[in-house]
Amino acid sequence: MNETGDAVVAALDALAPRLRQFAVVAREQHLTRAAEILGVPQPTLSRSIARLESDLGIPLFTRPGRSIRLTRHGTFLYEASERIIPSLTATLTHLVEEADTERGRVALGFLHTLGGQAVPRLLRDFRALHPGIRFALVQGGSEALLARLKEGELDVYLTAPLPTGPGTTARALDEQRIDLFVPAGHPLARRHDGIRLAEASGEDFICMEPGYGLRAITDELFRAAGFEPRITFEGEEADTARGLVGAGLGVSLLPATESSLSDPAVSSVRITAPKAVRTVGLAWLTDRPLTAPASAFRDFTLTYAGRLLH
Repeated sequence: MNETGDAVVAALDALAPRLRQFAVVAREQHLTRAAEILGVPQPTLSRSIARLESDLGIPLFTRPGRSIRLTRHGTFLYEASERIIPSLTATLTHLVEEADTERGRVALGFLHTLGGQAVPRLLRDFRALHPGIRFALVQGGSEALLARLKEGELDVYLTAPLPTGPGTTARALDEQRIDLFVPAGHPLARRHDGIRLAEASGEDFICMEPGYGLRAITDELFRAAGFEPRITFEGEEADTARGLVGAGLGVSLLPATESSLSDPAVSSVRITAPKAVRTVGLAWLTDRPLTAPASAFRDFTLTYAGRLLH
């Protein structure tokens, strides 16, 4: 039997040892053969079956001579165990494979704005070292990703800003500049030396919806600049916001990514005051142990500090 099979049998024995023993005895209807299959002494197996019968208060076997036969109640339990044990075994096999060091799975969450370059590059480099590890990828806003982490749907997630509440550990990986994006040909596009954000206070702004990390960051930038923006559109995707800017429907504060800086429909203007950056990092639950593949990915990702976005 392979390592996964051994681990599943061990887990099954830990969860339901007497049920598994009963099923083997019922199938073989011979204590000696059943004991050999289970790898236990026959007297130990006999005592285990007797304890099961005693706990249930129902005889499961008759014992004519040296043979054993299922009673009517024993047949009911055997038929049920034949349905339960394969299902439980399949579930345990899935759990064991999920946690396998080199063949397991990592549930990774990340912001939409990291899906263009940063996450694909990170996964490519990690899988060069661990080609057998699989990923379940989840994109979303920072608040939604944190909720899914706490619900156990994610192992780790890449986010900005970093969560600071109790029960969560976060490590900064990199900083990313946030620029003011304006339509190509907009008067502010000629400000090659940058502008103070307050100079754009009269513009129509396109922002992320509340609950997104980028919205929390830009709201703080507006407060620091001393004005409340006139928001005409709210959305979920930075690419959509940039498209609206390119269509002349407003301006937007967005991360300065490779794709955004190369879009001919928009121009990016650096903000000189206040400091406009976001800190991107990795977060996980402090008190919930990570599986071996998730731990390996976390440790690998932390080596990307200072170069995740470059």
